[in-house]
Formats: sequence, structure tokens, C-alpha cells
Amino acid sequence: MQFDAIVVGSGITGGWAAKELTQAGLKVLMIERGREIVHGEYETENKAPWEMPFRGLGDAALYAREYQVQMKNRHFNEFTQGHFVNDKENPYSTGADTDFTWFRSYQLGGRSLTWGRQSYRWSDYDFGANKRDGHGTDWPIRYADLAPWYDKVEEFIGVSGSPEGLPQLPDGKFQPGMKLNVVEEHVRKVVADKFGRCLTIGRTANMTVAKPEEGRSECQNRSICTRGCSFGAYFSTQSSTLPAAKATGNLTVVTDAIVEGVDYDPKTKRVTGVRYVNTKDGTRGAATARLVFLNAGAFNSVHLLLNSRSEAMPTGLGNSSGVLGTQIMDHANTLSTIALFPQFNDRTTFGNRPTGAIIARYRNMDAMDGEGHTRGFSFQGGALQSNWGAGKREAGIGAELKDKLHQPGMWRMVLVAFADCVPRDSNRLTLDRTRTDRFGIPQLHVDFAFGKEEQAALAQAKADAAEMMTAAGGTVIMGLDKPGPGGTAIHEMGGARMGLDPKTSVLNKWSQAHDIPNLFVTDGAQMASSACQNPSLTYMALTARACDAAVKMLREGVI
Repeated sequence: MQFDAIVVGSGITGGWAAKELTQAGLKVLMIERGREIVHGEYETENKAPWEMPFRGLGDAALYAREYQVQMKNRHFNEFTQGHFVNDKENPYSTGADTDFTWFRSYQLGGRSLTWGRQSYRWSDYDFGANKRDGHGTDWPIRYADLAPWYDKVEEFIGVSGSPEGLPQLPDGKFQPGMKLNVVEEHVRKVVADKFGRCLTIGRTANMTVAKPEEGRSECQNRSICTRGCSFGAYFSTQSSTLPAAKATGNLTVVTDAIVEGVDYDPKTKRVTGVRYVNTKDGTRGAATARLVFLNAGAFNSVHLLLNSRSEAMPTGLGNSSGVLGTQIMDHANTLSTIALFPQFNDRTTFGNRPTGAIIARYRNMDAMDGEGHTRGFSFQGGALQSNWGAGKREAGIGAELKDKLHQPGMWRMVLVAFADCVPRDSNRLTLDRTRTDRFGIPQLHVDFAFGKEEQAALAQAKADAAEMMTAAGGTVIMGLDKPGPGGTAIHEMGGARMGLDPKTSVLNKWSQAHDIPNLFVTDGAQMASSACQNPSLTYMALTARACDAAVKMLREGVI
């Protein structure tokens, strides 16, 4: 099969690459390793617990055997298990001192069906961090390079949020933001008045204004997003970028096909296409193209580059620098505080708002005021009330307990810290030389650990969170300062980083391989630092920008 471009992966960035390239007139092949899922045909979306064999909780014995990692994801249950991988069928290995939970979704749409939808711009505090403190390599771009692409992405996917005028968290093209509840509004005022910090509603790719021309409704406030949303109210490949790409007539989609290698011609110094394995019958196929975009997810794209080694490139495709696979990152996160606010128990709220509140970064910006760390952290969480489910942990029986559980429970405020992860060479991906998957492809091996910087940031976050909650009249009942295992933020990134110097980076400022001009990597693998914001919006903006550059280069005959 011959195409103008091949896009490997169909998730958040793969969908964007397919949309942008097909709308530019290119004939595009999108290859997805997982099964097809059709928008509007989400198997469990509208089912009630009593319609499920295990009442929504799932088969514990099955999970222990085949979903040992995925079952640790808070969104994983009987309703959503079909949107997560089977760990037994998709193994990876870790170093002796590594605890890394790699949450994955292998199906058409990838993790665009399961992501948390938090959508934040990065600022020059983030793009300039490596140069400022000497960790990693300097980004070859700054906020101004990406701002118009943030605009484009936000307007297309639909991001609701409230403008705050913060230099560290730039405003965007927002639909009206969802509303803070009574406790969050109170805490917002105290945090602003006493500390000069900003608590605001989470900026989320859940629409508050419908796009009927695209068949997308406003959010129904069900907060069951991970099951799939037939309303198209949140951004997913299925609801948004895939229909746009298909409408051009230029897209071919192949599912159930794992790309095992990218082919490289040492004479032309170009990639020529990909080789893949049909996961249903084990047969192998190939496709050729003038451009290849890797959008398989940060770790999978690095895995593919490593496995595409050849006589011309023995340590991995596009790895003349020797840094391919190094400096992987994931946000260090932990539950910084839970505080009770019983003084608001006479108030309640309705609906299931699918986003929380955030407290924007405020450390180590214009002045270095972090205690033992040079980067930033932010908080996500919000205020909520206990519901009838609290009864399973309370004493009681009969009508009295039932009547009690008809009433809303106590208000509590939860703040989870997300801290910037410093890039390190010791955090890296390699090929496992002794273990393969069921198709004979070497397993990916992960070595990862948080360091002193992340530990110090989370310690300060715990203290700061308790101070803010106490000032707001809350009673702090617990807080943690140790990070969860790597991967628990579900923001893995790095491994094929951007940079100015081909000797210390894999990609240039266009997400283009320094060594191979017709190869682009536009998912999380390209990230040179992690910031403390959710990165998906930045991935999408970088992808749109890279597609525009690639098309221009192709038409000008540069590639």
C-alpha cells in the first residue's frame, strides 16, 4: 500500500495528525494496534450496575490474572475495562528498583476515550525551565511559537474554562467554564486574599456549548466519560478529529495491526514506510509513504524507534545522538491533603460535574522560593460531599441507616499535587533483550525513579495545602508527601526529546527527526521537560504545528 503519509496510532495526537494531513490533501494511512470502536456504539455507556454481571465492580479474579496494572487506575472498572489493555497480553518489564504503572488503552481512539480531559497551556516558565536551571536540554521553542496552535486546537476540540490572566497558566479560547461549588468558591476567596494564589475551575475538554454542525452536544454532567460519550460532549478521536479526517475522503484506517518497525533507506536517508503484524491472525504486512508520523503514545513511539534499528542505525532509528529512550518523565503526584468543611453541610450541589478545581502553580517563577526544588507544582482536586456509598463504612442497619443515607454527607476538600519531573538520563526506556511479546517483538524495559527535587516539591505541597485549608476554616485530617509509583499521573512523556542540538536531542523544533527529514514524532515522546500541567493540549498543538510544517516541506521538495 502506497500513501503520502502514514500515521501510527489513533489517539489524541494520531487523530490530529490524520485530520491535519488529510485536510491538506494528503492520502493518509492511520494504523491502530487495537480494535475498532465506532462512535455512538459504546458497549456499556448507558448501562446500570444491575445490568452488569459483577454490578460494575468487575471480576476480581480476572483482574488479578490479566489486568494487574490497569486495575490500579481509578477509572478502571467493569464498565470501562474494554477501554484498557490486557496486561497479560501486553507485557513490559521494569528495573529492579522501578515501580512503574503503565496505563494503556489500545483501541481506535486510544486514550482519547479514557483521558482526564484537563487541558492547560504551558508558559515560558515551562518552556524555559531547562535552560534556567540546567536540567535536560533547552527547548527549541517558546510560548509564542505555540500560541496560535493552542488557539486552533482549543477552538476545534471545545475547552471550557475561566480566564484568570495568569502568566504561568495562559488563558485560551474557552467556552464558558463550569461552576465552582460553594466550598470551592469560599476557598478560592481565602487563597486569593491571604496567599495571592489562584484557585479556578478545571479547564476541561468537556463542552458547555454544543457544536450541532459537528454532531456534538454540550456536556450532560454524567461524569461517566471513560465509558465513551455518544453525545460527543468531550473531545475524543471518534467524536472530533476522525470524522473530520474521514470527511476528506483521504483517510484509510487499519485496526488490529501492531507496527513493529519503520523502514529506513540509508541511500536516501529517508524512511520509506512501516511493517506491521495483524493481531488477529499473526500475518505480516507493509505500507509505504513519503512521510511517517509516530503517534503511538510516548513510550510506544520510543519502543518503535528502538526496535527499528538497522545496520545503518544499530542503536535505534534516528539515534545518532545516543539519547533515544533517555529522560523519560511522569508528574510526581500525591494526595497532599483532605480537609473537612462541616460548616457548609446545610448546602449541597446537583449533577456530576466532570472536572474539578485547580490551584495554579505559584512556586519558583520570578523568584526561586522552592525549598529544595527548582521547578513548580500545582494542585488538582475539589470539594465534594459523601453520598449513600459511605454507608458501607458506617455502622447501622434498617430504616434509620437508609434515611440517614438519603441526606448528603459532610463536605471535604481534596488537593492532589502534580509536581514537575526533572529530566534525568537514568530514567530511560530500552529493549528487553531476553523477553518478547506474543508476536516476537522485544518487550519494552522501563527504568524510572523520582529524585530529591520531586520529593522536596511534594513535601512543600503537603505543607502549603494544609496551610491553605486551615486558613479557609477546614480541618485537615490527612496528607501525604511521597509520590505514587511512576505512571500514576498517566502523563508519561519524553524519550525522543526536542532540542536545538542534534548531538543532544532526537527531534528539532518541528517535531522532525534531526537524522531523518521525513520522520516526525508528535506525541509525548517529543517532550524535553514535563512542566506541572497536564500535557495533552500541548501534544495536540505541537502535532498541528508539525503537520503544517511537514506539508509545506513536502510541497517545497525539502522532504
